[in-house]
Amino acid sequence: MKKFFNVSVLLVLVFSLALMGCGGKTAAPSTEKPAATEAPKSDNKGKDFKVGMVTDVGGVNDKSFNQSAWEALQLVQKETGASAKYLESKSEADFATNMNQFVKGSYNLTWGIGMLLDKAVEAAAKQDPNAKLAIVDNVVNLPNVQSVNFAEQEGSFLVGVVAAKTTKTKKVGFVGGMKIPVISRFHAGFVAGVKAVDPSVEVLVNYAGDFGKPDVGKAAAASMYNSGADIIFHAAGGTGNGVFNEAKDRLKAGKKVWVIGVDKDQSIEFGADVTLTSMIKRVDEAVHKITKDTMDGKFQGGTNTVLGLKDKGVGISETSRKTLPADVVKLVDEYAAKIVSGEIKVPTEVK
Repeated sequence: MKKFFNVSVLLVLVFSLALMGCGGKTAAPSTEKPAATEAPKSDNKGKDFKVGMVTDVGGVNDKSFNQSAWEALQLVQKETGASAKYLESKSEADFATNMNQFVKGSYNLTWGIGMLLDKAVEAAAKQDPNAKLAIVDNVVNLPNVQSVNFAEQEGSFLVGVVAAKTTKTKKVGFVGGMKIPVISRFHAGFVAGVKAVDPSVEVLVNYAGDFGKPDVGKAAAASMYNSGADIIFHAAGGTGNGVFNEAKDRLKAGKKVWVIGVDKDQSIEFGADVTLTSMIKRVDEAVHKITKDTMDGKFQGGTNTVLGLKDKGVGISETSRKTLPADVVKLVDEYAAKIVSGEIKVPTEVK
């Protein structure tokens, strides 16, 4: 800001701000067609760069996995002036159609968010070898596809430690979206963390069979809480929102139970009164970095990157570090150090 302004310039500025304040609300992005937020002022580095994202069935507003990826692309758009758009998949039948829409539209990079999009990403990449694609939570071994995966079991081990140290009933629960390898890693890590602290704690398990059905998640949570669990860790995308809904309903009725969130710090969305901690999975960081690298001509097709604790790709939420008892946080850090050093190797499957 300059130190001095003349009066006329100030009046113009004030009048302009007043006009801006009278504007109407901006319409929400469509969830049926590619949607984009208007690019704020940026360095215009990516003004000719188009990046697309295809969600899994959890939807872009799943408060979790897809939303984290979309927020990363919105940040790229803000920083560079790139055009960022998404297509929601209502079912697996939409994956290929949505992917092809971006590839045929000559997008510079197209993301497939979720393990289940592997076949659609592979087909689109083969159809257009010049297209650049990326996928999260699976590996597509093609020269024009960059794959990103996470050591979910490591972060899940840590929230298992938190659960075992916090439970008063000696019963905790795990709600998974679908029985696929990535969710098995969440499950296995959580159980291992719980048992490492207290082998006597029982872990109840329910696989919902879907990532986009909050009502199913709510019913699963109700069953577990009724069976004595006082903490539930979910790895179920939008279905997991139902776990939070059940916990909040019980809180209103005077019954204190906890949920452990996933992917993002879900206390921001659902409140610290029911969110014990969250297993952070930095999908946003990976999507942001790879998109900007691609913009800079550093796309690494044919590679697979796995991000774990040592890469700060997974962990517990920073918010919970301030709300959990100091001894619990200390124990979490001790176990994290052992995992990073290799002293503890966290299983990827439940035995």
